[in-house]
Amino acid sequence: MNNILNRRDFLKAIGLGAASFAVPGCRGLSGGPVGKVPKKPNIIFILADDLGWAELGCYGNKFNETPHLDKLAQEGMRFTQAYATAPVCSPYRAALMTGQYPLRVGITDYLRRDDSNYLRPGQHYTIAEALRDAGYTTGLIGKWHLMGDYRKRKGDPKLHGFTEVICSETSYIGGGYYFPPYKHMPQVKPRTPDEYLVDRVNQEAVEFIERNKDKPFFLYKSHYAVHTRLIGKPQLVQQYSQKPGAGKGKKAPKNNVHLAAQLETIDEGVGMIMSKLDELELADNTVLIFASDNGGESRVTTNAPLREGKSTLYEGGIRVPLIISWPGKTKPGSVCKTPAMSIDFYPTFAQIAAANIHPAQKIDGASIVPLLEAKTIARDTLYWHYPLARPHFLGGRSSGAVRKGNWKLIEFFDDGHLELYNLADDIAEKNNLAEKMPEKTKQLRQLLLRWRKSLNAQPITCSLEKR
Repeated sequence: MNNILNRRDFLKAIGLGAASFAVPGCRGLSGGPVGKVPKKPNIIFILADDLGWAELGCYGNKFNETPHLDKLAQEGMRFTQAYATAPVCSPYRAALMTGQYPLRVGITDYLRRDDSNYLRPGQHYTIAEALRDAGYTTGLIGKWHLMGDYRKRKGDPKLHGFTEVICSETSYIGGGYYFPPYKHMPQVKPRTPDEYLVDRVNQEAVEFIERNKDKPFFLYKSHYAVHTRLIGKPQLVQQYSQKPGAGKGKKAPKNNVHLAAQLETIDEGVGMIMSKLDELELADNTVLIFASDNGGESRVTTNAPLREGKSTLYEGGIRVPLIISWPGKTKPGSVCKTPAMSIDFYPTFAQIAAANIHPAQKIDGASIVPLLEAKTIARDTLYWHYPLARPHFLGGRSSGAVRKGNWKLIEFFDDGHLELYNLADDIAEKNNLAEKMPEKTKQLRQLLLRWRKSLNAQPITCSLEKR
């Protein structure tokens, strides 16, 4: 996409100011009497890092304690088939910002400390830009990971529509920087000597809401946890260590006490936000979303009953928790079984905010507002593209996938073999039907090939040798 976005010229050409943006064909969703402009809904998007599908109490976990997230699910809608656009973090975040498949954006793997790739300003009209131009204060608190080479800062979040950027990394994100000094963001000075980073992000979020309570805001609260190295607060780790079935060590594959401790602190932050919204009488006009960027890392947890985890295109790597509460729209305690994907957040937020989507910004996702209202969306096919030069150290292999209805095909690029699963009766992907159902396998592979061609995928070269 070349030189597509000159918002000032675009607005001048159509005779609109930034505050008058609206999604074509969509009315403002807040209602209100004629002649009075109601305040648009606030949008708070909370993203956990590497949190698996089966970690929350409301998803069946019996060890971790997540009372506030469980309450959020009781007040809103829980998705059982929500997907990340990739099994690692940077592609997910690129898709969130653009509404596009990572293949279209050009970011298909996590970005490294000196990566020449980054989310390019001017080539995309991000959701933060769209909401900012629709009159929202836009804030990023926490992890960005779309910078590429941190020394050059060409992908800085401040260049992508965020009016406030807080506790976001200024150097490559290292594992385990949860206590000061924060090596990945030395500009952030702790408020107390023993400050915990997850707590700090929680506090900053509440303060952001307080500062912006009188006007519509979009808050992207992006946790660094539960990314390895896992380091929970010592008191919580000790408490979880005493629970029956507690895993031993920081790399326990089940009931990991450090993961549980970090998750409880994330959960506390959700409770803090819910309390602040109630206190400021904003809860009824706020859409609150909680999600994860990919599946849990198999070295430190299990995603059972799903297969494998982070860096794989099996369900354990890409199926993620998703809870959305929108008072007056979502039915309390409802469950949505329709597949949704992180490319859907852009058009969803734009519709909620009555924000314009620039005509040159191609959107691959679909608004899931109808799902929140217990209606349907006209889509049954999702795609993934995860090319790797060598196998990922977490076990991920160069591969692509397509899900159509309940059928899912995975194509491995390193040796060309295919796997076919019927997710309706094989959520654990144990029974590969590729040889038994050659016509279905061929049909789905043709879909995948046509999709890659339509997005101009480059020839894939990879090795079976681990990096």
